Amino acid sequence: MPGISKSFDPKSVEWRRVTDPTCTDYKIDFEYCLLGYDIPSGRLDMLLRYAKGRGHCRRHRHVASTLTLVLEGEQHLLEHQPDGSIKAISRKAGDYALAAPDALPHTECGGEDGGTIILSMTAPDGILFEYFDENMENGWTLSIAEYVDAWNNGTVYGVAA
Repeated sequence: MPGISKSFDPKSVEWRRVTDPTCTDYKIDFEYCLLGYDIPSGRLDMLLRYAKGRGHCRRHRHVASTLTLVLEGEQHLLEHQPDGSIKAISRKAGDYALAAPDALPHTECGGEDGGTIILSMTAPDGILFEYFDENMENGWTLSIAEYVDAWNNGTVYGVAA
């Protein structure tokens, strides 16, 4: 498995910041770090750090089976249920979650002081995420290969074409 980082210490890894001022529903402001991957086996490990003041990541769902461990701060999700309702999920430092493949779409943010999580994803078909527009429609996917290519090229992953 190609390793990118020999540590998951938030103080010693390379971070890439993502913001999107065109999103007016909430503040997209997070950083991420690729820890390691194995494209043939469908594995990718990463860190995600939410900015202070409830920085969000993009609207998405996890297509890959995903282990989440909250390292620092908080993680808050608003999960869109099949019946149209919204389920609120809150996690704090030390909380662990394991999501099956094809998770429900959600928005996700840190707490007032931000938060840092580790994500370990397994995607046998290579697809990690599906992203959505402001109406939770018009999805586009991101594969492990696309994520790794973006990392190696110094660009940001998950931007619609």
